[in-house]
Amino acid sequence: MDGKRVVITGAGGGIGAALAHRFAEAGARVAVNDLDPDRAAAVAAAVGGTAVPGDASRIVSAAAVALGGTIDVYCANAGLAAGGTEAAPEDVWAAAWDVNVMAHVRAARTLLPGWLERGEGRFVSTVSAAGLLSMIGAAPYSVTKHGAYAFAEWLSLTYRHRGLKVHAVCPQGVRTDMLAAAGSAGELVLAPTAIEPEDVAEALFAGMAEDRFLILPHAEVSAYYQARAFAPDAWLANMNHLQQKWEAAP
Repeated sequence: MDGKRVVITGAGGGIGAALAHRFAEAGARVAVNDLDPDRAAAVAAAVGGTAVPGDASRIVSAAAVALGGTIDVYCANAGLAAGGTEAAPEDVWAAAWDVNVMAHVRAARTLLPGWLERGEGRFVSTVSAAGLLSMIGAAPYSVTKHGAYAFAEWLSLTYRHRGLKVHAVCPQGVRTDMLAAAGSAGELVLAPTAIEPEDVAEALFAGMAEDRFLILPHAEVSAYYQARAFAPDAWLANMNHLQQKWEAAP
């Protein structure tokens, strides 16, 4: 990563900030994006990078200018933890789609022509284990994270022979503001095995070194994913038991 130009969205804290620190330690030039200008500036100052605040889905060109050249690595890390059922308001569903899926699509739309011409580029998608499995109490989040994973998968299968490297990072609970905002469902499902944001960054770097598409900072997610694929009814029954436990909690 020495000298590479890296953009990280949603990097004002949590996983994004940990990624910014890890890439900077590896010698990369980092553009730190966040909706909050002060948070972006604070992390950028801490890593010797450049703050590029604003809407994560529309900052690619500004980030390239700030870095003084072509972007080498794009980390689509910004996410929206939208809870609720199918009855969640339309604007909640729309915001989840926009941040968790369409921001990735817009970034890829801008970056891919140059990357494919050069024959190299790296797209990192912070998906969540919810994109492989699901999350009780959070239909908009679960559905759109499935979409984020599907888009990352599609990018990889379509363009890997043309030099594009794609990584889908799928952690379970991570000790961030997003976990704190997940409420009782997060406490039940995610908090017991939660890891630090720095652990996610290290898992990504290990995966990049091995050119792995799927990055699982929680090793147990692999077994859950296999169970979901090979015994879907048993897996759904187990998840429904978890749902009932959550509903019965005080």
